[in-house]
Amino acid sequence: MIIKVLYGIMIPFIGTSLGAASVFFMKKSMNEILQKILTGFAAGVMVAASVWSLLIPSIEHSQSMGKLSFVPALLGFWFGIVFLLLLDNAISHLRAGSWEKEAKTKMQRVTMLVLAVTLHNIPEGMAVGVAYAGFISDSQGIKEMGALALAIGIAIQNIPEGAIISMPLSAEGVSKKKAFIQGVLSGIVEPVGSLFTILMVGVIVPLLPYLLSFAAGAMICVVVKELIPEMASGSHLNIGTIFFAVGFSIMMVLDVALG
Repeated sequence: MIIKVLYGIMIPFIGTSLGAASVFFMKKSMNEILQKILTGFAAGVMVAASVWSLLIPSIEHSQSMGKLSFVPALLGFWFGIVFLLLLDNAISHLRAGSWEKEAKTKMQRVTMLVLAVTLHNIPEGMAVGVAYAGFISDSQGIKEMGALALAIGIAIQNIPEGAIISMPLSAEGVSKKKAFIQGVLSGIVEPVGSLFTILMVGVIVPLLPYLLSFAAGAMICVVVKELIPEMASGSHLNIGTIFFAVGFSIMMVLDVALG
């Protein structure tokens, strides 16, 4: 079980690393169609994962509350939404105050960009850690395939994020190797956060319904604020929508049929 968990929590980090590695293969930027395919697919996977891997298990884990079993899921979900909104607001202030000012040095701009994406990755790592903590503790509704599917979904979403860091840095004159390393480092908080969450399983299990739904709220907020606008902008709009449905369907099948 330990090996499976370690592999699982590393999957999102691998996704970020693969995205960062695109700097070695692409000249300037990611192809628009490919970006919409990945973004749409990731959005569909994350929405389905939020429902079947996080919210439904949260409600099932609170069945002892009877008709009020929805309360932990509702409260945790809203805490997740508010947390991501506050985090996004903090990142926006960082960008407006430092990153976008031309007077700042290139290294400072690089630092702010990496910090922004790193902060964004914290709740994603937490989501994976919470899912695997539930699996390890044999909690009701948390199964290995659900945790694995969630990790894969976040990894897919991380691919364009890794590229978002490495490719612009390369375009500004940073060496491809250094740009790749910066992209990889932005995702290191995910396995670290996941592992910390799992190690705290004794404390987390009583709070599991709230934490599961908190992670769901955070993920839904990411989808609505970042992924959906990205897949719905510019041209080739139907491609993003189609792959949203594909990602949602695959995640639903993995969670229900194999979970």
